[in-house]
Amino acid sequence: EWQNRGINMWTIDEGTVDLVQGTASYDLPADTIDLLEHVIRTGSGNVSTQSDLSISRISVSTYASIPNKLAQGRPIQIYIDRGQANPSVTVWPVPDASSTYILKYYRMRRIQDAGSGTQDADVNFRFLPCLVAGLAYYIAQKDPELMPRIPMIQAEYERQFELAAGEDREKASISLVPRMYGVR
Repeated sequence: EWQNRGINMWTIDEGTVDLVQGTASYDLPADTIDLLEHVIRTGSGNVSTQSDLSISRISVSTYASIPNKLAQGRPIQIYIDRGQANPSVTVWPVPDASSTYILKYYRMRRIQDAGSGTQDADVNFRFLPCLVAGLAYYIAQKDPELMPRIPMIQAEYERQFELAAGEDREKASISLVPRMYGVR
């Protein structure tokens, strides 16, 4: 349920994929929910030539409308297939041989199962009160005698979630500047 409520900061991981000349699609780790940020790195490891270049995310409709999906060059677009079995990415243009390209990304991964209660919960410590309140809420739904208390238990669960989620956020400032092309 928490995965559907938004980004949980403790589930953000960094990853890379070495792109291969002539190969457009690459599998992501199976527990990937989505990519949050992605760039193409060129000149990796060389302090004077390493550069991270923006790559635009496109929809399946936009990818489907590309006339020549075999064109090669430095990738500038990425389509993310969030399939059920195994998420993957497709880059366009297809990587060429002129440089070594690395897809560098930040992904949101699935919250890990606690292993039938034998492992620690994959939860940030700020979410522990929310976890307890949520368990009480879901257990209460199973017991007919507790039905009158469900609204109160649910309200506490939601309150605990809002407290934790309110603190589990990016704290960097943001600046938005509109582009003024051809405005007269």
